[in-house]
Formats: sequence, structure tokens, C-alpha cells
Amino acid sequence: MMNKTIFQFFHWYFRKEDNLWNNCADQSEYLSRLGVTDIWLPPAYKSAIGADEPGYAVYDLFDLGEFDQKNSVRTRHGTKDEYINCIKRLAEKNIDVLADIVLNHRMGADEKEKIRVTKFKDENRLEPQSGEMEIEAHTRFTFPGRQGKYSDYIWDAQSFTGVCEDGIPAIIHNEWTKDGWDENLDEEQGNYDYLMGCDVEFRNPNVREELVKWGIWYIETTGVKGFRLDGLKHIPQSFFPEWLDRIKKHFNRDFFTIGEFWKNDLAMLEKFIQLTDGRIQLFDVPFHFNLYGASKEGRNYDLRQILDNTLVTKVPQLTITFVDNHDTQPGQSLESLVEPWFKPHAYALILLREGGIPCIFHPALYSATYKEKDEKGKEKEFTIPKIDILDIMMKVRAQLAYGKQTDYFDDPNVIGWVRSGVEEKANSGLAVLITNKEESSKKMSLGKEHAGKTMGDVERKFDDVTLNNEGVGEFHVAAGYCSIWTFKGALK
Repeated sequence: MMNKTIFQFFHWYFRKEDNLWNNCADQSEYLSRLGVTDIWLPPAYKSAIGADEPGYAVYDLFDLGEFDQKNSVRTRHGTKDEYINCIKRLAEKNIDVLADIVLNHRMGADEKEKIRVTKFKDENRLEPQSGEMEIEAHTRFTFPGRQGKYSDYIWDAQSFTGVCEDGIPAIIHNEWTKDGWDENLDEEQGNYDYLMGCDVEFRNPNVREELVKWGIWYIETTGVKGFRLDGLKHIPQSFFPEWLDRIKKHFNRDFFTIGEFWKNDLAMLEKFIQLTDGRIQLFDVPFHFNLYGASKEGRNYDLRQILDNTLVTKVPQLTITFVDNHDTQPGQSLESLVEPWFKPHAYALILLREGGIPCIFHPALYSATYKEKDEKGKEKEFTIPKIDILDIMMKVRAQLAYGKQTDYFDDPNVIGWVRSGVEEKANSGLAVLITNKEESSKKMSLGKEHAGKTMGDVERKFDDVTLNNEGVGEFHVAAGYCSIWTFKGALK
């Protein structure tokens, strides 16, 4: 019996000089001791910008840092051999790797083609901006540096739905686009099929076969045990269930799969889960924005509402909770970083409750300092500080966060909960209290079975609490902070 904990081992501005694959391998023992069970690694394949981009500007899925392409053999994060070694080192510590799967687009084509297109308004992809016209577009990918090794498939205009050569999205007229943009769940901008680069045409059976072939090759080559699927709201919801089923059939086993459907809309997330028969667990974007809002509003935020309209309250078994990620950090278009003062509260809410599987962001444990240009083009230094209590929280989750949960969400500024523990985990159980105002306290019960036991604040800011004959204790929390209480001697 072990709580599952995912660790996102990267942020957007992780420097190539820091060799992420080797860095992660060296941290495997430490992360295992903290209770990490799964690590989400960034895209491992060659970017259109070589080693100067994290991997989301996908060029060649079959180049994991092996071929001299795009001015580099290695990717930003290292070489193919270093990536595979990292996965092996993590496996030795019983940590599974989730591969970041980015299939929506390709960038950095090797050749141009003359193609027929119709341009659409960017703000409404259902409203044409031109008639059918001929253009030259970068749509042919031949991968000359790889020379057909692993796959001789050539991506061309038949493999793509749309392009954006001059800042205006255009649909490509080919055998597969007669009905327009691909069917898509998200109606943002009319139809959000197109995001960037050359948009992959999933209605083409040759494309689907190539992506299945690649998926099998990738797993056999690297040994990854699961996937993080990128950009789900830009990909027809029918594709990944088919892809996953064929992968599962080939290997005769399931793969832990989580997906990014970036939408602060609970109903839409639930609909995606229904349409994909629960095959893909989703990140709880609405919960992230609740945490972000609470951090911005301070004592004016009603903490009793922190879980309102969140995925974890509706389908906890299919929810991945998170505080921040690479898209929400400063310098990114989706910037919505939870304020530092509220980070302990937020991580307590995702790590120490029974619903969902938490995903921890790299800077929260290691910190991050980087430079990026602001909206005026001026270079600015950003720092995301580490959370001093996070390593303790992770140990508490792994060792003690078990059993029945009872909530005390009865005050707008002070909320808490307890976990009563289970027999399989000696001395398990805990109490958590969080506040967004002054120092506070609250009486909470862990049950009569714990009567007379002593509990201590893991940071030792307060005196120990002895539970009364009913298993009730009065727990304290410092101003604007969170406190975590465990049975004396329980945390190793």
C-alpha cells in the first residue's frame, strides 16, 4: 500500500548546460526517499530549434538525441543514451517514468511544397478570410540527418490539416480535410484544432499507423511505463483511446496515462472523460485556478470554497491535482503562478488529502532562477523559490496520509481535515490546519481509537497535543500558514 505521487522533473527554462537527464538520474535516490512513485520527464525528441527549446516544437519523434539535426545531436536535455540511462536509474529506485507525448504538430520542415489552402480568421477558425488559393508552405519532413533509420515515413501536406505561414491559420486542401478542421471538443476560436506549426491530420490512416508504430518503438527503446499527453483540446478525442488500445494490445498491459486539457471548465473536462471512457486521467485545471485565486485574494478568499467546481470533487479517481507547472510559470503565455505565501497551503491540499493523484512541480522542491524577456522585450530575471516544508509533506504523504478523511471546512479563513490512519501503515493518520489570516486553532477528532495519543506539529512551532477520550485535540496554525500534525515518532 503506497500513495502515488508524480514529480514533474523540469520547468520551461531548465538550461541545457544543466543536462536534465543526468541531473534527474542523480536525484533518483533522494526522490525515492521522499515517496515519489512516478516522474514526468519533458519531451525527449528533437525540437525544430535543436537544443535551444524544451522539445514542444516537435521536429522528429524518432530522434531522441542521436542524430545531427537542427544544429545539434543532443536535445536540450541531453543525448539518447543519457535519457535511457536516466530511466534505468529511476527504475532501480522503483520510480516509473511518464513520457511527454506531443503529437499535435510538427515544426521545422525540411522542404517546401506548393499546396492549396483557405485562410481563416484567427479569432474564428470557422470564418474564412480568403478563397481557395495556392501557396508555398513548409510542410515536407524528410529527416535527412536520420536517413530513414527506424522509419522511412515522409510527412507532407497529406499528413497535415493546417499551416500558418504568415501568422494566419490556413486549412490545407487534401484528401482528408474535405469536411474542414478536424472534429474537436473545444470550441474556443470557433474550432481549436489548429494550435501551431503544421497541424497533424489524424483522419489520415497512414498518420495513425505511423504514430502507433512510433509509440511501440518508443516504449521498446526507452522502457517508459506511462504517458503525459500534451494538448488534448487540439486533438480529436477519438484518437488517443484508439492509440492507447493498440499500444496496450501490443504489450499486453496497461500504461498509466495522464493528459493536459487546459480548460478552466469542469463540465468540459467531465465531457472529455466520458467521451474517452475514462482511459485518460486529467489535470485539475479548475483546482489550479482556485489555488491561484486564493493566493491572490489573501484573507478575502473564503477557504471553504477552495474545492468548489473542481475535478477532484467529481471524479477523484481520474484526477491529477497540481499547484503549478511549466505553462503557468512567469514568462509563459498561461502564467498563473500561485503566490509563494500560499504554496504550503496549496501543496497540503493536493498531497495530504485522499482525492486525486498529486503532481509536484520541480521548482517547488529545488527552486528556479532564470531570465526571460517581458512583454516589452526587456530581459528580466525571475525566481521561483523552493518550499521549505515540501520535503516533509512528501514524506508525510508517503508514510502517514491514509485512512478516513473528515473535513472541518467551517470557517471562511481557517479550514482543516484529519486522516484517521489504517492498520497496514503503523502510526498513520494526520491532522492539517490552514489559514489565510492570523494565528488560529481548531478542535478536530481523529476518532476514539486514537484517544490519549500525542500528536506533534512536524515543524515544531507549537506544543504537542494529547487527544482526549473522544480522540479530539485542539490544533494550532501560525498566521497565514499551514500546520501538519502527526502521531509522535511516526514520521521517519
